[in-house]
Amino acid sequence: MDKYKIPISNLDFNFKAEELDFETTEELSAIDEEIIGQNRAADSLDFGMRVNKSGYNIFMAGESGTGKSTYAENMAEEKSAKMEQPKDILYVFNFSEPEKPRVMRVPAGMGNDLKTDMEKIVEELQEEIPRAFEGEEYEAERKEILNEYQPKSNKVMQEFEDSARERGFMLQNTSQGLVPVPIDEDGEPISREDFQEMDDEKKDEIRNKSQKIQNEISQIMREIRSIKEEAQDELAALEKKIGISVVQPIICHLQDKYEDCEEIVNYLEEVQEDIVDNIDRFRSNDEDQQNPFLAMQQDDDGSFFIRYQINIFVNNSKTEGAPVIYEKNPTYYNLFGKIEGKSQFGTITTNFTMIRSGSLHRANGGFLIVHAKDLLTNPFCWDTLKRALINQEITVENIGEQYRSVPIITLKPEAVELDLKIIMIGSPYIYYLLYNYDDEFSELFKIKADFDIEMERNKKNIAKFADFISSVINRDELKEFSAEAVAAMIDFSSRLTGDREKLSTKFNEIIEILVEADVWSDSFGEEIVSASSVKKAIDEKERRSNLLEEKIQEQIDRDHLLLDVSGSEIGQINGLSVYQAGNYSFGRPARITARSYLGKEGVINIEREAKMSGRIHSKGVMILTGYLGGKYAQDSPLSLTASIAFEQSYGGVDGDSATCAEVVALLSSLAGIPVRQDIAITGSMNQKGVVQPIGGVNEKIEGFFKVCQAKGLTGEQGVIIPHRNLDNLMLNQEVVEAVAQGKFNLYSIDDIDQALEIMLAKEADQIHSAVKEKLEEYAELEAESYGELEEDEEENNAENNSDED
Repeated sequence: MDKYKIPISNLDFNFKAEELDFETTEELSAIDEEIIGQNRAADSLDFGMRVNKSGYNIFMAGESGTGKSTYAENMAEEKSAKMEQPKDILYVFNFSEPEKPRVMRVPAGMGNDLKTDMEKIVEELQEEIPRAFEGEEYEAERKEILNEYQPKSNKVMQEFEDSARERGFMLQNTSQGLVPVPIDEDGEPISREDFQEMDDEKKDEIRNKSQKIQNEISQIMREIRSIKEEAQDELAALEKKIGISVVQPIICHLQDKYEDCEEIVNYLEEVQEDIVDNIDRFRSNDEDQQNPFLAMQQDDDGSFFIRYQINIFVNNSKTEGAPVIYEKNPTYYNLFGKIEGKSQFGTITTNFTMIRSGSLHRANGGFLIVHAKDLLTNPFCWDTLKRALINQEITVENIGEQYRSVPIITLKPEAVELDLKIIMIGSPYIYYLLYNYDDEFSELFKIKADFDIEMERNKKNIAKFADFISSVINRDELKEFSAEAVAAMIDFSSRLTGDREKLSTKFNEIIEILVEADVWSDSFGEEIVSASSVKKAIDEKERRSNLLEEKIQEQIDRDHLLLDVSGSEIGQINGLSVYQAGNYSFGRPARITARSYLGKEGVINIEREAKMSGRIHSKGVMILTGYLGGKYAQDSPLSLTASIAFEQSYGGVDGDSATCAEVVALLSSLAGIPVRQDIAITGSMNQKGVVQPIGGVNEKIEGFFKVCQAKGLTGEQGVIIPHRNLDNLMLNQEVVEAVAQGKFNLYSIDDIDQALEIMLAKEADQIHSAVKEKLEEYAELEAESYGELEEDEEENNAENNSDED
């Protein structure tokens, strides 16, 4: 049996501080922007950033704490620094369609200048235009026009009045307009009484003349109106000329300033036309502007001059290279922008200056980093993002606009062209969900960067790991770590992976221990963090999470959970399982029992019958059945009924690491040979009896060790593990020392026969012979029972035939 023991040389794999070429981390350099042990992911990310084609967005898949977010930011910043600075994005008033604000893209920083210049020219024009219309030149030309057209109008009216008087009528203004009134020889209006006293012929004559003059009045009024319109046209032309004389030099000066930007030059041309067309707005007196009711009637926005403002939608004036936006709260409005409103006179109003950008707009021309889970759990965000990427444009639209039962008039801003790269961060599970169930995902995210949770424990990575510790110390202002403390951190990292040939890339957990070790070093009065502080930090972190482990140990100590760690029992064995309590896992032994008896039902998995068995465990039991058939049923079928159970297990069982234990317990029951209770076993197995590696080997060994330690170490106790798990051994020092002192034993096996020899303390051939003998006995008994049944059936048939005769 000693030949299966694992020598102490295979257990002590603690990293030696002497292998490090420094005494403290103060001698090391920081690597803030370098990724450790993720070459595949780094290459994928670098390639994805170099492809400037639609659909080549990046999904960074990996477990949390592997540094995905930090590395994505660092890589994006490095890449963006070499890229062109994007233009400012402005929203300006659309003079032809006010409800559709239009987009302008101008060189970075020019948006601020234009906004300031537009504010200045509006203020200047509000002063200069009224001054121009108060000047002598304008007044003289205005009087000249009025003096030209007023006499014309007066002359036409005077001639018509004279003509009417000659025909015995005067013209009188009434509420119904200008009407002819008959007059007498003295030029006085004829009274109603005098008119009634006239004969009918005279009355008819007056009526006919009145009707004729009335018809002429309409023609004269049209002529006078035409004269007034000509005058108004000339006055309007004069006002336009004066307006242009004031506005044009100011606008031209501004156009000269922005002559290299055609969009601004064209916009200023439109501004000039609009100002001239609305010149009266600039001539309004202060009283009109200060009257809120009049202001509300004059313009919907509350201020006419808002139309000349500039909405700097995206300001890239301070952006160096391309923008990198890390959106940590990807709500709809945070991503896609919104149109704000304000309450005015009991109603909500808005205008183009209230259009606000989202992170998608601000990242335009660069990179947007977002977490997949946050994006997918915010309503409307995922579909809207896909639509924007497919159409390569983004429209600012409030959520409710798409779902109103009755559409309302609101702003419909022009869409902004989209040219950016999305870096989405998430778990592999989310990636495969999207890939399998969203047809558009694979077309939009063609680059996958896989982040591993571990890396090789080689000299190069150990050096980088130490540099990483130094960078955390510098960043978080921790005390320097000794070489021994760094060595302890290296062992802790390997322990996280469950593999002594690996280092963990879950850097969040590494950082937590660094910070906590720094705190414990204060308690120990250390100026440099020692290995003792690191060990204390690890132990205390476990202690804060191991309440469940202690409660289970208490149940074992009080014999509420039945376990034997000495003696031998037929059909009973100590298996090993791993419990997960949040981020803390621990191992504990579990009693497995097997009973065999005559029958044909085969192996019964009690957990499965009770619906407490997982699929993998059920598969393991079926593999066990296959092993039995292949080993013992080559000459005749198995005549067997057996049951296997995890005793005192109430929360369900899964996994196949108990397959070896179940086989040993069952063969013990069949052979009638007792199983050692001072040795626990873990291991998976195939149908040919080959033992396969399992997970959680360190936790399982340490779990059984704690139970044995609590009940008293005898020097005979131990654990059997698969030989292929030797590389996974990263046991705590207490177990290693117990093995070195002969107080505890570890065995490794390659096949089930080796496990049988250790656990049943007999040669495997003897055990198999005993099992086969028992199975043959069952078969004979089954055959005898079957023969007796046939005889009984023949006798019954004979009796029935005689009765019929």
